[in-house]
Amino acid sequence: MSRKFKDLSEREILALAISLEEEDGRVYADFADGLRETYPATAKLFEEMREEESGHRTALLETYRERFGEHIPLIRRQDVKGFVERRPFWLARPLKIADARKQAEMMELETRQFYQKAMTQVRDAGIRKLLGDLEEVERRHQITAVELESQITPDVEKSEEEAQRRLFVLQIVQPGLAGLMDGSVSTLAPVFAAAFATKNSWYAFLVGLAASVGAGISMAFAEALSDDGSLTGRGRPMLRGAITGVMTTAGGIGHTLPFLIPNFRLAFTVAVIVVAIELGVISWVRNRYMETPLVSAAFQVIVGGVLVFVAGIWIGSA
Repeated sequence: MSRKFKDLSEREILALAISLEEEDGRVYADFADGLRETYPATAKLFEEMREEESGHRTALLETYRERFGEHIPLIRRQDVKGFVERRPFWLARPLKIADARKQAEMMELETRQFYQKAMTQVRDAGIRKLLGDLEEVERRHQITAVELESQITPDVEKSEEEAQRRLFVLQIVQPGLAGLMDGSVSTLAPVFAAAFATKNSWYAFLVGLAASVGAGISMAFAEALSDDGSLTGRGRPMLRGAITGVMTTAGGIGHTLPFLIPNFRLAFTVAVIVVAIELGVISWVRNRYMETPLVSAAFQVIVGGVLVFVAGIWIGSA
């Protein structure tokens, strides 16, 4: 059962302060670990903050032992009313730099308020002085946390922006592009084979819809089960799977929707135009995010798409 802060003794307040400093230090260590590869400059700042928290804990431990002996009662933030529940951002991988900076600011504000309130409740002059000193340090830490962004030099900021872009490409663009390519290209054959075999727009639409949805489900599971992202940095498997599945379905649906037009010739003409647009979009994305030369990207995509398109028409006309 949680206790009210005003009911804590000086011994328990010191024990709680030790627990808070230890927890904050470990959170900063996790922040540093999670950001070290992609944001080394910010990781270094968090490592320095961790070291300071360790120094605070040491000072609190020395004071506690002088006043109350070796045994420290187990009392944590969740055992006292008034503390805000923390979401474990520090466990997320990949760790978002904005979340880490915001959490650090909130942590320092909360710890500073704790020391301010604790000073009003203790009577021992030595303990009050220590708490006051730590409150001043936490005030400076709060300012540091607020100004974390401004402490990053232009060169470091540019490097971190590039790292952020790489993560975006790895976790969002790549699975989305893979799905779009698969949906746009692989469904061409069944859609146009059905169209030419039946000369019926509605039947072609049903085949295209089934192929698009089926391919989307298949690609979603394949991507989600490929790896958990812990070693590759590719992010959460469920998110990657969802992105791949949606984009696969979208890629197939694009040239399937025109077959809702009852007039077969008109539907076929519109579908061909949509296919050309899809292949152009894929080429642009590969050039924009994968740094593939536009001519090379267009050639590779168009050749593959045309081969599948021709195969569908050939099979449907047989």
